[in-house]
Amino acid sequence: MIANPVRARLLRGEASFGVMAFEFFTPGLAPTLAAAGAEFVLLDMEHSGLGIEGVKAQCAFARAAGIVPMVRIPAAQAALVPPVLDAGALGIMMPLVESAAQARALVAACRYRPQGRRGLAFSVAHDAYAGGDPAAKMAAANDAVLTIALVESEAGVAAAAEIAAVPGLDMLWLGHFDLSDSLGIPGRFADPRYRQAAADLRAAAQAAGKPLGWVAGDGAEAAAALGAGFRCLCIGHEVVVLRNALSAAFATARAATPGEGSPGLGGLP
Repeated sequence: MIANPVRARLLRGEASFGVMAFEFFTPGLAPTLAAAGAEFVLLDMEHSGLGIEGVKAQCAFARAAGIVPMVRIPAAQAALVPPVLDAGALGIMMPLVESAAQARALVAACRYRPQGRRGLAFSVAHDAYAGGDPAAKMAAANDAVLTIALVESEAGVAAAAEIAAVPGLDMLWLGHFDLSDSLGIPGRFADPRYRQAAADLRAAAQAAGKPLGWVAGDGAEAAAALGAGFRCLCIGHEVVVLRNALSAAFATARAATPGEGSPGLGGLP
């Protein structure tokens, strides 16, 4: 039966780490992330142009690699959820959640009855094309799909306590860039107004006993966020990770003086 170890870990009060993906949707993405120690990949449909066929392929690659595929749908519309779930996603992030009603709609789209109203289709990608008892599959899927409300506006923070209280909603996620923009201070994360809004969101999640997620810039930021109460963390997105790693490597290489290296280094010609 289908299972989601990331959801299980988060609901036990533990932490989970992964990577958000915007661009490099190749067969090698998920195995590379798995080899690096990622527990999940969060596939972006909102800003990347990724379509349902790409989602279906990446979910299959992720599940084969042993990591959990999750998807940010392109808009706060519950009608966008069913095909993504049937393609094999084990987590759904709805962007720009600003009300408990939107959170309830997300949960309903992600859960089979009686917990929601997800439509039934079997022997497709989400159940690995296998046969078996439909009722058992429905129960397993209800236990597996992670529901995530992306809170990224002043209005969303104001409603965060009500959003977090929605039964079946598993997690809140801080959308820091859009939140700062909604406050009129885009990218100014040291501004007291942004810091207060982020603190209010953390408090709402903690009061409801719900985990909180965030995309950290690097491992050091993720470690600091873990200490601040976040429990589901992406280490950047894959474009930024690659760019930053190459920038550091090129800077190190270009800082050397030609002809003054050590001839004893292994692998040198």
